[in-house]
Amino acid sequence: MKVWQFSEQAYHPAFDVPGPMRVTLPQHHCDPSEAGRLINRYLDEYVLADELGYNIMINEHHAAATCMSTSCMTTLAILARQTKRARLLALGIPIGNRANPVRVAEEIAMADVISNGRLEVGLVKGAAYEVFMSNRQPVRFMDRYWEAHDLILEALSNTGDNFSWDGEFFNYRAVSLWPRPIQQPTPPIWMTASSAGSAAQQAKLGYVCATFLSGAVARSVFASYRKTYQETHGRPASDDRLGYLGLVSVATDRETAFQRAEQMKAYFTTAARLDPQFRNPAGFASVKDNVRLLKAGPNAVRPRLRDGSPLPSNPTIEQYIDAGLMFVGTPDEVFEQIGRFHAEVGGFGNLLMMGQAGTLGHAETVENLTLFAQEVMPRLAEMSVDTPDVRYEAFA
Repeated sequence: MKVWQFSEQAYHPAFDVPGPMRVTLPQHHCDPSEAGRLINRYLDEYVLADELGYNIMINEHHAAATCMSTSCMTTLAILARQTKRARLLALGIPIGNRANPVRVAEEIAMADVISNGRLEVGLVKGAAYEVFMSNRQPVRFMDRYWEAHDLILEALSNTGDNFSWDGEFFNYRAVSLWPRPIQQPTPPIWMTASSAGSAAQQAKLGYVCATFLSGAVARSVFASYRKTYQETHGRPASDDRLGYLGLVSVATDRETAFQRAEQMKAYFTTAARLDPQFRNPAGFASVKDNVRLLKAGPNAVRPRLRDGSPLPSNPTIEQYIDAGLMFVGTPDEVFEQIGRFHAEVGGFGNLLMMGQAGTLGHAETVENLTLFAQEVMPRLAEMSVDTPDVRYEAFA
């Protein structure tokens, strides 16, 4: 199993401001000097992660105190220069919101050459609320997304003459990447999935499929991916085709680990603070998906505890652990929790680890990353559904 360090790089001083944390939060609540200090702190933690043997994941959001990374590729261009060994994953770039897909391809290629071919790229749909900041129309969003996807891959993989593009949403007289990426035909491509249907589509393309904080739903996501991958490509999908994102708090004693987890818990409570009119703009989700959600009821998208009941609205740390959203405790406890979850969902080869979240401070984050790298990560390196380890197989 590979481990990727991830932080949403929040502006947590705004967490005490009443009301939504996204879209409508006024800019005057941001002190630019403090924002700069925090962003540089997060970059320092990513450099430490590289030194400790982690890979690195970056995401992006917009008009949100919960995430100051407004461009995956800006952050990764910095880290491409500052790090030495880590694979660098942008998960991801919301390409349906981009006005200029060729510019996206240019940024990907530039970061890939700076990193000497260590870049990996997630081409994602993005959050529904961000359609409003992009000034894109939510109607036919996925049609625009897939055309952007095809154009970006064509630009990255082209090694011949310049080409033109005459599409429904995008038109270019000449597409030419200077530089072009080191990794050919393209850097590895990732997508995110929260349903079996999305996973199947990604399996057909052969992309890496990651699911975020989905708990038990990861089992159906991974099973669908494996089934479709076998049917499409005629061979089993390896573990490295699948990834899971969860929060991790590890300490030498259980009490300290839980204290840190309480600070990280602010990630969940602030992410939920969004005005309802921005949650599902008309046309963003398909009619089929909207019908499915309406039929399933209000708890359809809530993670589940292991007994099948919905995660409560204000969960305890123990309930987050039970649902597979957090892994908290001593190194042995965290290893056992990850191993149990890994077995329950059928296995995965990439742990997208939020080793910093919410209001967790720098010193605590350094200790969290260091202890996990020393005491947990070496054991996870041997974890595979192909070579089950008796230490966690028993938890299946």
